[in-house]
Amino acid sequence: MVDTDGRALKLQAHAADIQDRDGAGPLLRASRPSWPFVQLAFADAGYQGPRVASASSIRVEIVRKPEGQVGFAVHARRWVVERFFAWINRNRRLAKDVEATIASAEAFLYAASAILLLRRLAR
Repeated sequence: MVDTDGRALKLQAHAADIQDRDGAGPLLRASRPSWPFVQLAFADAGYQGPRVASASSIRVEIVRKPEGQVGFAVHARRWVVERFFAWINRNRRLAKDVEATIASAEAFLYAASAILLLRRLAR
């Protein structure tokens, strides 16, 4: 879960066999203690359906591609998470998925996110 600028708010790693929509509910619920004022989340079509919509009090708005779109196009709000992934993958440790445990994967995600924030402050 990232803010509208692409900075990490809440990160949860899970096994690769968990579908996006199955992982979204626990993430939204886990975000409430730290970010109780978040009211709206933007997501792509992989998160549509009642399971995500009813997971928490956060309203999930699905950002869909325009009808008739052919090829690649940047969509408002959806690119923010992709930008976050690009930023954290600059860290050599995160360029490959080599972590043995979910806990270590999350720890390195938070470390990479902290580095991003420190780089922004240094500018």
